[in-house]
Amino acid sequence: MHGPPRNTGQSQDRTQQLTLLREKAMFIRTETVRLARIAGAGHYSSVFSAAELLAVLYYAKLRIDPADPTWPGRDRFVMSKGHAAIGLYPILADLGFYPPSSLDTYTRLGSPFGDHPDMKKVKGVDFSSGSLGHGLSVAAGMALAGRLSRLDYRTWCLLGDGELGEGQVWEAAMTANHYRLGRLVAVVDANQLCIDGFTKDVMPVEPIEERFAAFGWQTRRVDGHDIPALLDVFDSLADEDEGPPQLVVADTVKGRGVRRMELSPDWHVGNLVGQDYDDVMSELRAGLTAMEDAR
Repeated sequence: MHGPPRNTGQSQDRTQQLTLLREKAMFIRTETVRLARIAGAGHYSSVFSAAELLAVLYYAKLRIDPADPTWPGRDRFVMSKGHAAIGLYPILADLGFYPPSSLDTYTRLGSPFGDHPDMKKVKGVDFSSGSLGHGLSVAAGMALAGRLSRLDYRTWCLLGDGELGEGQVWEAAMTANHYRLGRLVAVVDANQLCIDGFTKDVMPVEPIEERFAAFGWQTRRVDGHDIPALLDVFDSLADEDEGPPQLVVADTVKGRGVRRMELSPDWHVGNLVGQDYDDVMSELRAGLTAMEDAR
């Protein structure tokens, strides 16, 4: 049998599962900081807002098989906010898609690991991203392909709230409802900021749920840093081939976990060096220690 069954996280002891997922979210943050130092810069805050989302999806929800990355029945994951790939690569290495040591080449000449993911070079990646706004269209196509192939996989698409200003997102939203793509799940990392500032000032996108609902989507909203709530919301999703496409709006804080970065427009891209690097890593590790002490 390929991969875990759908919603495999439910079979684990709840307390152990929550502990694991919180640790993995912190792992995503610390690895992002480490890899950014190799590159000389990185998208810290965009990853930090999505760390819990990525941890829950990859360690509890996605039906994937690292031993067979191209298994036709696997769930698809489209990272539309592709600049957050620096947080995805460590997850895939941790799960066994490739050796963790290979990440030491991140962004170096000849490395498969670039600032945005390349599905032809990195095992476990289903979408080569670039300019934002394309991912939901690709995800809709993958979901429709699953139906035509009589496969029951889900297609997940992680978008940033800033990219909802792209017209192609709404064309995809309309298309997904037209074809009744019930196994398509869009997750919006509503971290309140885009590269040019706060979304409410640059291009307001709220109310996100009402706008997608107007296109025929079934919508939910959740605290994107609340792991138990994320598990419950993802568990509640319908698993029907033909039905309304599904949206989860995750309210998050850009830069979550590092005080200097939280809701700061200055850290969309940055570079931590010297004492700043040490201080941020210490802050993240202190957060992990506090979680362990609270067990």
